[in-house]
Amino acid sequence: MRRIVTELYIRDNCHPFKATLLLWVQVPMWVCVSLALRNCSVGALGSEVQEQFSSGGALWFTDLTAPDSTWILPVSLGLVNLLVVEIFASQTKMPVSRIQRLVTNFFRAVSVVMIPIAATVPSSMALYWLSSSLVGLSHSLVLRSPAFRRLCRIPRTPSQSDTPYRDMLAALATKYSFRKHL
Repeated sequence: MRRIVTELYIRDNCHPFKATLLLWVQVPMWVCVSLALRNCSVGALGSEVQEQFSSGGALWFTDLTAPDSTWILPVSLGLVNLLVVEIFASQTKMPVSRIQRLVTNFFRAVSVVMIPIAATVPSSMALYWLSSSLVGLSHSLVLRSPAFRRLCRIPRTPSQSDTPYRDMLAALATKYSFRKHL
């Protein structure tokens, strides 16, 4: 079995480590940027930087050094992260293993726990986290587009759909019974 799996990795150039490679770069970068924004917000880099952060916001969060008192950024972060988790969870067409179900539920819990955490940190961090999540969501959606995949010459896979967005909405609607209420 091990030999067959190794041959599969070589033939299809699909070693599992490649799927985690981005994570090994992205997580440390996310932590470093979050800590840098926190340091800028609390004045660890000087009062001049903190002063710029305190008046450099936009819309309802004009002070990036203070937590978002409206909870719009934290709740948006939680909802976007939950949407990302649900999109990935709806991707599989095969039965889900116990481990996959546990991992999915773990990330759902992390998405919910991030809401009160984001409500207590400076708005600069919550805004960065929300922006990062929105970029991840957009990457996930764009990479499903058949037109984009053709444009980038990404090979078609047997599981690839011609109507990925419609399929995704149908899977979410079926899972959460949206149609029963409409």
